[in-house]
Amino acid sequence: MAIPRQLPNAITIVRILCAPVFLWMLLADGGADGALRWWAAALFIVAIATDGLDGYLARRNDIVTDLGKLLDPLADKILTGFAFIGLSILGELPWWVTIIVLIREIGITIHRFVVASDHVVAAAWMGKLKTLAQAVALSLALLPLWTLVGDWIFWVNGVAMTIAVVLTIVSGIDYVLTEVREARKSRGAA
Repeated sequence: MAIPRQLPNAITIVRILCAPVFLWMLLADGGADGALRWWAAALFIVAIATDGLDGYLARRNDIVTDLGKLLDPLADKILTGFAFIGLSILGELPWWVTIIVLIREIGITIHRFVVASDHVVAAAWMGKLKTLAQAVALSLALLPLWTLVGDWIFWVNGVAMTIAVVLTIVSGIDYVLTEVREARKSRGAA
């Protein structure tokens, strides 16, 4: 059975629309670790999980579009960016971490839109790994697991967040180097 051609992009757009709802729920809880915090974390986890679903459906049904290649990483950046910002507002994540991540994400997003008329830059494997690491680290940080298992979970959260930040930086460098190489090849071919 064929799926509608627009379904993967619709899933991506829903992910974008979930981001402000998630942020509102997280901030409305105000760090109280109550029901809204759990719901915010659950919404984030479900929304970020759709990243794999929309890509899978598009590839499986051979309906990958340039719009999808642009929107999918943008949706991830909006959702994870809101999570980083929300955790920093709550004082649970240092602002320098959020700023490093946002500089990388905004810089690459701007570049993608600038070169979109020339070519669409799809997410590379390292960018996908970075997104997965961020999703895991943010999910651990958002879920108030310390209320269930104790403070040792903060150590696990710290390790996961460190891995995510390192992959964010390394994948950003990889992106820039790849784009520079491709630009040189294009100039050499011309």
